[in-house]
Amino acid sequence: MPFVKRNEDGKIVGVQLTMTEDGLEEVDTSDPELGAFLHDNLLDAVAKREWLESDLALVRVIEDLVDALIEKGVLMFTDLPEMAQTKLRGRFGLRKEFSYMETLFADDEDDDVGGGDEPGEQYL
Repeated sequence: MPFVKRNEDGKIVGVQLTMTEDGLEEVDTSDPELGAFLHDNLLDAVAKREWLESDLALVRVIEDLVDALIEKGVLMFTDLPEMAQTKLRGRFGLRKEFSYMETLFADDEDDDVGGGDEPGEQYL
C-alpha cells in the first residue's frame, strides 16, 4: 500500500512506496484522490520528458549545424563568443570520448577487423 503526504489543506502532495518519514498516511491503491494525483503528475512528467528529449535533439542539430558551417568556412570557430567556444569544445570532447568508448565495447559482429572465415583469422 502506498503512503501519501498531505498539505495543510489535506490535499495529496507526495506519494511514497514505503514509510520514509513521519506524517505519511497509508492509503488504498484504489483511492480516487491518489488516482487523480498520480494521473495529474504522470501527465506532467511525461510532458516534461518529451520537452527535454526535444531540447536535447535540437541541441544536437545545432551542434551539427555549427560544425558544418565551420567545415565549409562560413563561420570561424573564433567568431563565436568565448562561452560558446568553451561549451562546444567540451561537447566535441565528450562526443569524441563516447565515440571511442563505443568502438572499444562494440559487439563482436561489428568487430570484423580481418574478415577471415576461420576462427581467429580476423586477428591475423
